[in-house]
Amino acid sequence: MNQHNTAARLSLDLTACDREPIHIVGSVQPHGFLLALDASGRIVQASANAPAAAPVGARLETAFPILDALVRRYLDGGQSQDGATYLRTVALGPEDARQFYEVAAHRIDDLVVLELEETEDASGDAGLDALTPRLRAFVERLHAAGSVEDLCQLLAEDIRHVTGFDRALVYRFDRDWHGTVLAEDGNGVLPSYLDLRFPASDIPAQARELYRRNRLRIIPDAGYAPVPIRPGTTPAGKPLDLSQSVLRSVSPVHVEYMRNMGTMASMSVSILVDGALWGLVSCHNQNPKRVPLQARNACDFLTQIFALQLSAKVRGEQAEQRLALGQVQARLLAYMAEEESFIDGLLNHPDDVLALVNASGAAVVTADRCRLLGSTPPEREVRALYEWLSERGEAEDVVATDALAEEFSRAEGFADRASGLLAISISKRYASYVLWFRPEVVRTVKWGGNPVKAARPDPAGGPDRLHPRKSFEIWKETVKGRSLPWSVPEVEAAKDLRASVLGIVLRRAEELAAMSEELQRSNKELEAFSYSVSHDLRAPFRHIVGYANLLKNREGSHLTDKGRHYVETIIEAAFSAGTLVDNLLSFSQMGRHALNKVSGDLNGLVEEVRRKVLRDVPPDRTVRWEIGPLGRVHADPVMLRLVIENLLSNAVKYSRGRPEAVIEVGRLPPQDHEAVFFVRDNGVGFDMAYVEKLFGVFQRLHRVEEFEGTGIGLANVRRIVERHGGRTWAEGVPDRGATFYFTLPLREEA
Repeated sequence: MNQHNTAARLSLDLTACDREPIHIVGSVQPHGFLLALDASGRIVQASANAPAAAPVGARLETAFPILDALVRRYLDGGQSQDGATYLRTVALGPEDARQFYEVAAHRIDDLVVLELEETEDASGDAGLDALTPRLRAFVERLHAAGSVEDLCQLLAEDIRHVTGFDRALVYRFDRDWHGTVLAEDGNGVLPSYLDLRFPASDIPAQARELYRRNRLRIIPDAGYAPVPIRPGTTPAGKPLDLSQSVLRSVSPVHVEYMRNMGTMASMSVSILVDGALWGLVSCHNQNPKRVPLQARNACDFLTQIFALQLSAKVRGEQAEQRLALGQVQARLLAYMAEEESFIDGLLNHPDDVLALVNASGAAVVTADRCRLLGSTPPEREVRALYEWLSERGEAEDVVATDALAEEFSRAEGFADRASGLLAISISKRYASYVLWFRPEVVRTVKWGGNPVKAARPDPAGGPDRLHPRKSFEIWKETVKGRSLPWSVPEVEAAKDLRASVLGIVLRRAEELAAMSEELQRSNKELEAFSYSVSHDLRAPFRHIVGYANLLKNREGSHLTDKGRHYVETIIEAAFSAGTLVDNLLSFSQMGRHALNKVSGDLNGLVEEVRRKVLRDVPPDRTVRWEIGPLGRVHADPVMLRLVIENLLSNAVKYSRGRPEAVIEVGRLPPQDHEAVFFVRDNGVGFDMAYVEKLFGVFQRLHRVEEFEGTGIGLANVRRIVERHGGRTWAEGVPDRGATFYFTLPLREEA
């Protein structure tokens, strides 16, 4: 049977129990009486068995002066703790019929509640003095205990010795509030419950809260008749809250539960660790039995000492584990810092990655890669886990579970490798995770009766009236789909690794930002330099061309053929240099001018550029244009014109050796929110081995003698497209043409 299904059915049984108002039952047990006092010391409520000398409406100082003095000292002491405070033992009644009472008090709202419990011990202190040696020996033995189970066994033995009950159990709650008996001491009168597990429905939520607030609870006789509190409400018109009461009557369901267990008396002491309910010491007796308040207080004292030692032991074990895991983490941090990518630091040291949280398998998963270490589910299942974690969004940076299939149903298919999952998010923006896995640990749990039948409805008592289960025979369940739980130090180690990774990524980002800033500064200086140089060189080259032409035209008759050749060479070289300077000036200005994007028809722009390019094409050349529908684009029209002009000019230039040049301009289907355009020709093409050189400044794949140019045109194309947020690339085959692609982002409103 799967424990998850068991828990689901149990939750149905708990509903009515959780609603029972057990803290305002309106009655007390008959082994004592209760008085509720207002701020003036007037009795405003009393149990029906209170002495006639203390009627409702009377003042306490008149009815019982000795009690009034105790209450005044109690109030002067400023007691504010949860639970009742023992005041002292007093004698009430006439000389010939004196009755001794142990007096306890607590405050609720604006009332003081006095509870007087009958006792045969007139001193009230002798019991505690007799227990002192036992308490001292208990503390000494606690220090020598080697495990939590040993500590629990010592507590069970000493509390049974102090109280004299037939059986004492130490009972621990798990995360689902099911309880397991870790230790037991008994005299053989009652059956053993050692190692048995009891469902959460045995102690519903509001009962657990009362156990947390009021550590001591006793029922001397399960066959008692409840004594009502009169009147039924406080002066504020509410039932009296008995959460901290010593005498509070118990739920009929609980009394029936005790009878079904074969016990007529019980006592419980809450075990609180760091303020949370860790478990209970539960004592039972076959016959009715009363334990004096001082003995109960001694048990509370023993339990508090036990809780401190338990907390210290757990903390010590966790500290040792943290130290061991810290050494592993330090090594991983060093490995990650040495590598260019922190992921390589993890992947190259799989043993330490697994040892960090004592896992059997791990995975480092990003949007594009999934790397597995050790024993893991198949990659497709890890991918599915990654998607599931990504969908959880920013809710959790760390996910830890020892029952993965309860949250992610597909995990049932790979429980043998990953019933437990510990995951850390190392990037929210790009959804990256490190995952650790633990295999299923199948185990048999022994329940104290069938947990699915923990309570049954009472047909005569309405839908909310329950009877507790009657059977406490051992009922076994095979628990599957669970791994060993992740300890607190292991989860903390994963969190620390996440912090270390984020620190490394942040440091790398800062380094890259510094480099980027330096590059930007250098680029601005280079742009300024190239602008200055190219601007200053334009005039000299123009002068050279102009004066050389004058020399050629005016003095041409005096020049020899060789001289005329020299002048023409000067003109040609100066003109080429001037063109290069103009292109350099245009390139340097690309980063200076802000983009002025508008929406326009790309077909119209291509047609304008095509006509301009054709002006320089000789009449004897045949050029066939194939221009498809290009649609509208959102771009700077001046800069986009330069892109189209460079691409079309190159297509015409590099296809001039063909009988018919075919130049195609088209648009592909959108990719990743980008519009994709291309210019294709049937010219000389290029070798793809040199494709990366195409878009660089002054990079040429053909000799100047073959094809004129400066080697800046395609660099301008890439720079303009990238400023628009697009990309450029090319494809070519030698002597079979080339295709140049560029993209532009699609507008969101489109």
